[in-house]
Amino acid sequence: MPFAYLSPEAPFAILLMLVIGVLIFKPLQAWRRSLVNTGVFFLTCLLGDLAAGLLEGHLPQGVVHWLREMAVFGEGLAVIRYLGLAFFNVVMPRMHVQVAGILADILVIVTYVLWGFLRLSMGGVEFSHLFATSAVLTAVVAISMQDTLGNLLGGLALQMDNSLEIGDWIEINEISGKVTDIQWRYTAILTRDGERVVIPNSHLMKNRYAVICNKRQGVPLQRRIVGFNVDLSVTPARVTAAVLHDIETARIPNVSLEPAPLCLLMDFGPGFARYQLRYWLLDPGPDDATDSEVRRHILAALQREGIRLAVADQTIHLVEENKAHRDEVRARELERRVGAISRIDLFARLSDDEKQELAHRLIAAPFAKGDTLFRQGAVAHWLYIVASGEAEAWWQPPDGGPQRLIDTRGPGSVFGELGLMTGAPRRSTVIAISDIEAYRLDKAGFEHIIRARPELAEGISTILNRRLSRFDDLEKGHAQDKPGADSPRASEVAVLRKKIRDFFGL
Repeated sequence: MPFAYLSPEAPFAILLMLVIGVLIFKPLQAWRRSLVNTGVFFLTCLLGDLAAGLLEGHLPQGVVHWLREMAVFGEGLAVIRYLGLAFFNVVMPRMHVQVAGILADILVIVTYVLWGFLRLSMGGVEFSHLFATSAVLTAVVAISMQDTLGNLLGGLALQMDNSLEIGDWIEINEISGKVTDIQWRYTAILTRDGERVVIPNSHLMKNRYAVICNKRQGVPLQRRIVGFNVDLSVTPARVTAAVLHDIETARIPNVSLEPAPLCLLMDFGPGFARYQLRYWLLDPGPDDATDSEVRRHILAALQREGIRLAVADQTIHLVEENKAHRDEVRARELERRVGAISRIDLFARLSDDEKQELAHRLIAAPFAKGDTLFRQGAVAHWLYIVASGEAEAWWQPPDGGPQRLIDTRGPGSVFGELGLMTGAPRRSTVIAISDIEAYRLDKAGFEHIIRARPELAEGISTILNRRLSRFDDLEKGHAQDKPGADSPRASEVAVLRKKIRDFFGL
């Protein structure tokens, strides 16, 4: 029988290794290589134990004794390794108890040491003499390993007091990144540039670091600040209202609306006022990209309100633009506006002179991707002519159901014409799905033309009725226009024509 040549501890060790191995091999698949290496080490020690039994009587008793003791000590190390993995990585997580990795490693190491002392004691070693003669050696080793011990204790402290966890974003010595690993010697962070920075734990304990984003928060957040300057002639209330309205209504990825963004007047410069937009990031990783997107929205919001970013008063114009050049620039812009008007069926009946006059009354209104042009139910003050970019129109059912996409329009299209021509509230919500260059036309800009030519109301009413029929079908529960919906009844056109005449006072 092979067991007859093994030590008395070997059968128990074999039984424990088999039982624990069955329990942990499947749950700890990521540890499979380590488990196999430990199993191979155990088998090697078991063979040494068997060899000691077979060689008994053929070699000096002292040699056989120490061979068996070393084999049994190795078997115990393998069993302790399996027990530690099972307890700290399987049993404790199932009990919803999290133990710091460094603490688990230290406890396993302490168990190794105790097992070694136990086997030495059973081997007849006197520890009183051993401790007395090793005191000086221990002091020398402790002094030489100050940094290592500092890193070990620092890593243990970090995990024990939960001041730093894997997944947190930290900043230390102008280096910021996400904590990816906390070992007994170091803490590793991954920067936004993809660099893996290794920081000794003792350095973290001795120096101040900032936790930018704590993963224990319900939604990890980081506050960002974007500054911009505006001319002093513009009232602060107008600036802050325009910027906040855009940021709060636009769909900007990675920008949190809770806590709410703030737009603050921070200081006064030579001819301009300094403002700051303060908002919160959902993910600290793409911080610069999100700042860039926010700046684009700020610029578009200010431009829609006719507000220009301030430049220093000391600007020197090295080249003076003459009148001919300025006239050429204005002519190109006017031609572009007339081209945009000509592509719209609503203004098809206008003469060239009327289109030119209407083009002079257009106001540039750029939008950034995600901006809301207007919302369903709002008062209609103007319509928008899209010169470039695309926007989506969404309709909200009266019963409060989910919004439905009803249309996507690009260059040469118009939004908000029904409200401008009749004074009715907005029938849909329009959102920019790309950066848009648009022109805005208010009631006064079109009123003088339709007053001069009241007969235009008839053609416009027919076109608008096609738009209105789509919303009527939606409210009746239809996903698409019914056949024949583009052929409005004369009575409906007459009603709409009367609304246009009454709205413009014709």
